[in-house]
Amino acid sequence: MQREYDFLVGVGGIGSGMFFGLRGDRTLGRNESRAGEILRRRDFCKLHIITQYVAVLMRSADGDFPVLPIGKVGDDPPGRTLVECMRDVGMDTRFVAVEPEYPTLFSVCFTYPDGDGGNITTDDSASAHVAPGDVEGAVTALGDVLARGGVEGRGIALAAPEVPLATRRRLLELARANEWLGAASFTSGEVAPAMDMGLFGLVDLLSINRDEAAAVAGVNSGERIESVATAAAEKLTAIHPDMHICITAGADGAFGFANGQMEYCPACPVKVVNTAGAGDAMLGALMVAAAEGLPFIRSGRARRERLMDAPLASALDLATLVAGLAVQSEDTINFDADAAAIERLAAEMNADVGPLKATLGWE
Repeated sequence: MQREYDFLVGVGGIGSGMFFGLRGDRTLGRNESRAGEILRRRDFCKLHIITQYVAVLMRSADGDFPVLPIGKVGDDPPGRTLVECMRDVGMDTRFVAVEPEYPTLFSVCFTYPDGDGGNITTDDSASAHVAPGDVEGAVTALGDVLARGGVEGRGIALAAPEVPLATRRRLLELARANEWLGAASFTSGEVAPAMDMGLFGLVDLLSINRDEAAAVAGVNSGERIESVATAAAEKLTAIHPDMHICITAGADGAFGFANGQMEYCPACPVKVVNTAGAGDAMLGALMVAAAEGLPFIRSGRARRERLMDAPLASALDLATLVAGLAVQSEDTINFDADAAAIERLAAEMNADVGPLKATLGWE
């Protein structure tokens, strides 16, 4: 079966972090010292998380599918380790440059015993210095790279957070000019400037969470999730009528919008260990589904109370399964999430993944 898209090129943050568990639920004071423990969790940044799932899942399908991240790391041990990690799953890292003047992106996530928390992230890292010119140079060179690998056709361009919005806009502009699929996600704080810059008009596939959807719609995120999702989708499709939109809501499932239709998808019934990175995992799976020609949603299905109440056959179904694997990992990447793990999870839920396997070419 011929693919809809033949490669992925993406720009976004490449970095790592650590988790620190604070003692006590009282909010940390400005001048306070607080005891805690370093948690055994590994944190990774947006571009790495998303492309990890694409690279691993596409290895299970027939044919080559180049994954080419564009980014910068520092000339330091974390940067070298991250690039090697990306190469280990088959990514082509030739467009990941070493920036000797700045460190690799790093964050410290702190959590309270009740599950709340926050993070402190470097804002002058190597990733912050990925410029529009870096994207232009990579896309110009990309044609020769793909030709040498015998790859032709259309690509997917991913614009992920943790690099400047202007840089992401440039990749989406080049994607539109080349008739590639433009995929993106944004943080809540980026929604307003991204609107002002016209980025949403360049996005064909968007994945955002509840808070980000509320920022798009200009409503309170505490409102009923279906109302928040519908309001955001209406505003986004007024900008780009053909946009495919995934709005995630954790344990409350996800909503998919395409071609004027909406479908609700329940979450996987799994034990949640860590939700960080689950939304990024979903976006990675949605791009895999787009490349392989899966329908984004099945709008004609009856509304499901459980994920397994109907055969799993859509991009949103696949993304929900991958998110179900992601939340079972202590780390923000589940390095064991592959096609076999998806099939095992589906079997545990007694879910029919026959339609997914047939389209994706998994044995």
